[in-house]
Amino acid sequence: MNVIGISGLPGSGKSYISKFAIDKGAIVVNMGDCVREEAKKRNEDSRVTAIKLREEFGKYVVANLTINKIKGLLNENVNSKLIVVEGIRSPYEVELFKNNFEDFKILSVFSSPKTRFNRLKLRNRADDSQNFEDFKKRDLDELSFGIGDVISTSDYLIINEDDLDSYKKEVNRYLNLFLS
Repeated sequence: MNVIGISGLPGSGKSYISKFAIDKGAIVVNMGDCVREEAKKRNEDSRVTAIKLREEFGKYVVANLTINKIKGLLNENVNSKLIVVEGIRSPYEVELFKNNFEDFKILSVFSSPKTRFNRLKLRNRADDSQNFEDFKKRDLDELSFGIGDVISTSDYLIINEDDLDSYKKEVNRYLNLFLS
């Protein structure tokens, strides 16, 4: 069983990688979902909760929650060759995953701020920025977690600026590599 991590700033295309991976039989564990679940319990914005969780429990908190979820899946003997962890945001998280899963790799996706902002406006998820100033603030929050370091040191990188078909081909190329 391979466990890989997906990283990228909001709107870069991480969820498309997850969708394609599920179509190929992979299991996806979304780190952001762990934060959103906690934010809902606290009746807070997920961005605020992400920061508070790290302040309260340390920089590994979201990774630890995710790793425990994955280990639970592995104990259930899930029938998949690949588990995809969506939303890795810090080098500390990468380190923890590498310590827990042999041959753990990071696949990052990069898109320009203009492209990502336009995607977020179309996606319109509750935690998506609808004005550019909020978008830039969210990026700064993400960068403060260390996501830039994760992207710059990832094992694989996809540039997602073109059409969806080109992106799908690139994603499939990597997924086939991880599934072999």
